[in-house]
Amino acid sequence: METIEYFKLQAKNLFRDYNTRTPRSEKAIGDFKYDYEPNFFHIYDIISDYDIDEDNFTLMKAQHIIAKIANFDKWADLKNAEPSELELAQLLFEHQDKIDLLSWKFYIADAQTMNEQELDAEIQVGIFQEVVVENNIFDMVVQSYLIKHSY
Repeated sequence: METIEYFKLQAKNLFRDYNTRTPRSEKAIGDFKYDYEPNFFHIYDIISDYDIDEDNFTLMKAQHIIAKIANFDKWADLKNAEPSELELAQLLFEHQDKIDLLSWKFYIADAQTMNEQELDAEIQVGIFQEVVVENNIFDMVVQSYLIKHSY
């Protein structure tokens, strides 16, 4: 699956999770208007962290949220990204339980300072694969927006 198709699927999955909503009973505790039965995302965390209006959530807004989680300002930036930028974004998205976006940005900023050069997305992909995917040097327990299924 092409990377952009992967992110389109993620946006559709987020919107599907949103569409599992049912009105909360008067006895429900919390600030949410609806109860959800999500399959793909921890939707309560996304609603809270991204200040989502539960009554006005659309597929376009889901795309925007997915772009934000993948380190882009907006969906158009994701759609127009270079292949190596999309590959890095997919790695960040899929491994968000190992390192959060802010920690990754700090790590790369430190690496760029030490090397006295900017590290492009292609180089960052290689670094990410080595330090996060293969060796998991960060040893972090990070809340992921993704629901991990064990089949």
